[in-house]
Amino acid sequence: MNKKRDPLASILEGKSPKDINELRTMLEEGMDAAGANDDLPVIGDFRSGIEIAKKDNRVLSTDIHSPQGEGPFPVLVYFHGGGWFAGSPKSHRKICHRFAEAGYLVFNVDYALAPENPFPEGFNDCMEAIRWVFKHCNEFGGDATRLSVGGDSAGGNLTAAAVAALTDDAEVNIQSILLIYAVVDFTGLVVAEGDQAEIRGIDLMSEMMISSYLGADRNRDLLLHPRISPIHAAEKFPPTHILCGTDDGLMASSKVLAQKLRESNIECEEFYYEGMPHGFLHFEEMFPEATQAIKRMTDFLARFS
Repeated sequence: MNKKRDPLASILEGKSPKDINELRTMLEEGMDAAGANDDLPVIGDFRSGIEIAKKDNRVLSTDIHSPQGEGPFPVLVYFHGGGWFAGSPKSHRKICHRFAEAGYLVFNVDYALAPENPFPEGFNDCMEAIRWVFKHCNEFGGDATRLSVGGDSAGGNLTAAAVAALTDDAEVNIQSILLIYAVVDFTGLVVAEGDQAEIRGIDLMSEMMISSYLGADRNRDLLLHPRISPIHAAEKFPPTHILCGTDDGLMASSKVLAQKLRESNIECEEFYYEGMPHGFLHFEEMFPEATQAIKRMTDFLARFS
């Protein structure tokens, strides 16, 4: 088949960002120019910047995407992608609207980004956000007994790591998770110190992306920690839906994770979309497979909510 152009790779084509802030700006401006949030679907209600907690120098907040109709609704906590240093609820607004269109009350969390807030700040935000949503979602029409968590790329990493860490938390009950071209094994990103880590479709320098999140003094023990590489806590996952494109460098680790889940007798559904690059859910006009992927995910969520 003829390979379709990779829109995320196109954003950075021929460019050499001098630092993480310039790379962040390139990605965010490129996503806007590519129309990732054009033609938003109709939903019941949308609220932005709902406060979860005040921090020393910032506010942890969430956007809320409400379905049409009367609740209580099943709930999805969503963590956006962006390499731990970029992305926002706005960059993933259309994806979250799609879940709301399908009947889910979506909490699209604005967690802390590196390098201003390196690990574990973003991870801690995600844990705190899940606890907050479980406690407060009924105030917005949600049903906490039907709560799932999902995320893409770096947000998938945070989803898996936070949910695994919350497994033994008696105050939170998570029914299922969505891992969308998720980074589940950091060791697969780092070829060698100073080399490039290729996630096909993004092609970021490992020093720039990973050092911003973990710091320059990372070591192999840190990379193997389940809060960094949640593949090492797979036995703690709830039922899991995994999706990835075949032109995404994260497909191999996604398949390894799926095998680990099966070995732990955890229900796992996995789909690998032929020819799809990293981030393809953003571009449904270019990739009809994105619509199919959303439908499969909402069908999966419905089985547990």
